[in-house]
Amino acid sequence: MSDPTEFPIVFEKLKAILKPYAKELVIKVDTSDAFSLDGSHSKKWKKELFFGAAQIKKNYVSFYLMPVYMYPDLLKKISPELKKHMQGKSCFNFKTVEKSLFKELSQLTKQGFERFMNEYS
Repeated sequence: MSDPTEFPIVFEKLKAILKPYAKELVIKVDTSDAFSLDGSHSKKWKKELFFGAAQIKKNYVSFYLMPVYMYPDLLKKISPELKKHMQGKSCFNFKTVEKSLFKELSQLTKQGFERFMNEYS
């Protein structure tokens, strides 16, 4: 059973994974229960593209990472434990703080950011 009182703590940890990239991306949402980043306007795509987000939901906290949808090969080396938290192609759901998985997710986000920035514009 999940403890919704822990969700704000989980959210802040997941938001902290995305926050370093806010310098080079565009913050679209920054509230107490949602944080979202887009790339700046792309000449190639002729629009801003979603990069990632963290959001408190009813039964879990979601972490969205669009680069893993755009570049599925980024997922080839993720652990089975992190894979269990996936919903769909680019969303990870958590009910508690899981330090080792958050560290892995942080590395995946870094790899995704580097690829996103290299191939985005």
